[in-house]
Amino acid sequence: MKSFKLFKKISFLANLGLIGTLGLGLQSCNDLLTENVVSRIGNDYINTAKGLNDATSAAYSTMRSWYGTERGMNLTIFGTDTYTNGADGSWKFMNTYTTDFDTRNGLLAEIWNDFYQGINTCNAIIERSAAVTGLTESVKKQRVAEAKFIRAHHYFIFTQLFGGVDLRLTETLAPTKVVKRSTVAEQYAQIIKDLNEAIPDLENKSRSAEYGRATRAAAEHLLGRVYLTKATSSAKAVDDYAKAIVNLKSVIANYGLTLLPNFADVHKQGNEMNNEVIWSVQYTRDPLTNAGGNNAHVFFGMEYDVLPGMQRDTENGRPFKRYKPTNYTLDVVFNNRENDSRYKKTFKDTYLSNKPGTYNTSFDLTKKSVTFALGDTAIFLPGYEMSEAERAKKKYQVLVPSRYDERIFPAINKHFDGGRVDRTQFEGGRDFIAFRLADTYLMLAEAQYFSGLKADAAANYNMIRRRAAWPGKENEMMVKADELTLDFIMEERERELLGEQSRWLDLARWGNLIDRVKKFNPQAAPFIKAHHVLRPIPQLQIDRAEGTSTGFPQNSGY
Repeated sequence: MKSFKLFKKISFLANLGLIGTLGLGLQSCNDLLTENVVSRIGNDYINTAKGLNDATSAAYSTMRSWYGTERGMNLTIFGTDTYTNGADGSWKFMNTYTTDFDTRNGLLAEIWNDFYQGINTCNAIIERSAAVTGLTESVKKQRVAEAKFIRAHHYFIFTQLFGGVDLRLTETLAPTKVVKRSTVAEQYAQIIKDLNEAIPDLENKSRSAEYGRATRAAAEHLLGRVYLTKATSSAKAVDDYAKAIVNLKSVIANYGLTLLPNFADVHKQGNEMNNEVIWSVQYTRDPLTNAGGNNAHVFFGMEYDVLPGMQRDTENGRPFKRYKPTNYTLDVVFNNRENDSRYKKTFKDTYLSNKPGTYNTSFDLTKKSVTFALGDTAIFLPGYEMSEAERAKKKYQVLVPSRYDERIFPAINKHFDGGRVDRTQFEGGRDFIAFRLADTYLMLAEAQYFSGLKADAAANYNMIRRRAAWPGKENEMMVKADELTLDFIMEERERELLGEQSRWLDLARWGNLIDRVKKFNPQAAPFIKAHHVLRPIPQLQIDRAEGTSTGFPQNSGY
């Protein structure tokens, strides 16, 4: 199965002249144009068959601004109940919600720019496709459907982050200051319209013939999530959960997707194209087309490379020690380790020595020194308070929870990238799994729970929990309808989806972000306020809008 080539977003969009979407687009306009020295693509290029195809690829590439990046990760992992900040990085205020998290936040401005560039490319594809010759009508319809999928995706992320934004649905060829904030209801109506119109013309299969393109399954999965989120928004309707159920059931029933037998295999490197993946964002190993790459591999690692017997390598990662799991994550979410395999298969607990020798120990004080041959166990994190006597018997360092700090903590396995060219490379090349079937089951079960269909909800949760059970422990993992609670729903999502760019968005839609952060994230608890359920509109956007803050008001509290 081949992957289609994503055009390098910067050069393509600049050449097409599609970058002047909003006032903020002016900020990076010159940078984009000066980078465009590879080819001379005129504005009419998109009117050709190849141009339309390349424009669609360019629109897909804007997904790389969100998935697997510092931008998307900081905005979904930080400042939640399950992750807090580790030792390093200049973005800790995005976890703690201090006043440094303000309207000048550069990551928000980048997301704003990149997504609006992608939206404008989609607008051009939708408007210009009818006049393009050299493509069959079915292919043109598919490209328009893909553009509507991408546009819906971007506006959905915007709606969750910012509330009302500028709902721009026609191509903008020149910078403009004429913008306005739409209502959340208007945005949801357009998102749903785009997805409903896209679904019939997308490929009717679980995986595109050109891997990475959106399919009907991907659009239905996204539409199910849109309805699930809308159901608790200011635009909610009485049938939102029912419509979510219809779409999510279709994903499960109609496309041959299956849960992998082993949870550990879902994110196993080299297995990114597996039968559980509905849609993923493509990255490559080519530095010319990979832009900033998939960087998820650096953010969750602990500082293993300063411990005896270890040095930094590609397999164990470049540890930015950015995201540290909270005590709630380790002690509550993953407390059922006897029956549930997901703690063991989510967190890395063993490091094998890649720097043999004899060392004094300062991290595990139950022994004065340790000696390692190549490949010996050097570090073990048992995940519980192993007694000193038991630890002293081990020939390696045993790091127990009381030893955890902002540098030493369990790292998750999902994003490691051993395929990087060297141990310092930041630009990872693994695809980022954005939609997978386990999440479809979880969302379906949640929609059924809130619809009063608790027996159906329990059956779908048990699909996930049966796969997660240690062999022979399946019965112990089964949940009954009368045992379902919101706490269970919240915890089950993280047992399955920890680190997959979902948590902040989940807490925001449940309406308990503030309470959960105050309860479980000590670094953020003193600072988080009611207005933090939305992110600040980038200040440059407001400054460059006609009427500035009158024409494009800032979110309350910023």
